Amino acid sequence: MGETAPVRIVVADDQDLLRGSLRMLMDGDPRLTVVGEARTGREAVDLAARLRPDLVLMDVRMPEMDGLAATREICEAAPHTRVVVLTVFDLDDYVYGALRAGASGFLLKNTAPEELLRAVHVVADGQSLLAPEVTGRLIAHVVRERAGTAPAAWARTPLAPREREVVTLIARGLSNAEIADRLTLSRATVKTYVSRLLAKLGARDRAQLVVFAYESGLVRAAGAGGDVLPG
Repeated sequence: MGETAPVRIVVADDQDLLRGSLRMLMDGDPRLTVVGEARTGREAVDLAARLRPDLVLMDVRMPEMDGLAATREICEAAPHTRVVVLTVFDLDDYVYGALRAGASGFLLKNTAPEELLRAVHVVADGQSLLAPEVTGRLIAHVVRERAGTAPAAWARTPLAPREREVVTLIARGLSNAEIADRLTLSRATVKTYVSRLLAKLGARDRAQLVVFAYESGLVRAAGAGGDVLPG
């Protein structure tokens, strides 16, 4: 059996020292390899288009084009490329904006190296990840921004009762195995439901399913009379 090819990564950050440190960290893991570095958002978009990496580590504040705009362009042009946003800012707008742009993860730059590596593997494996420090404020932000406004088009997408149950449990932070136990389903059935939800809603991954659950009102944030995503 041949070895699995390493995850190909582009590191995008305008600070040379941090970009170099991230490259050393990634290249120190035999399952990862950095194939390119970008100093600006525009460079990140161009590199992603040319190199087709598996994952981009994206800084938020960069010259020429900020990380959120770059994330949006990359996710639209290359659906197979996943983006993890890194920032020193845990502000609501950045978190929410990153997820709406298509990011699969959001981490603070003070994340421990081993945790950052774990996050990269989680996202590369097709899952989504949010820093626990910011998930609660993300949900509060969604509720606050949407209060009294018409829901987005995707938030009005009709779901079958079981689909509603599955996406609600995803929003509460449950894994497929936990959802299977809760609903007395097989893990394969839950995986099928998740795939169906992604296709039906046009969502890239579980992170966007979480946003859908709150925007559609299936789950409500703490302080709004409902549930809060664990974190």
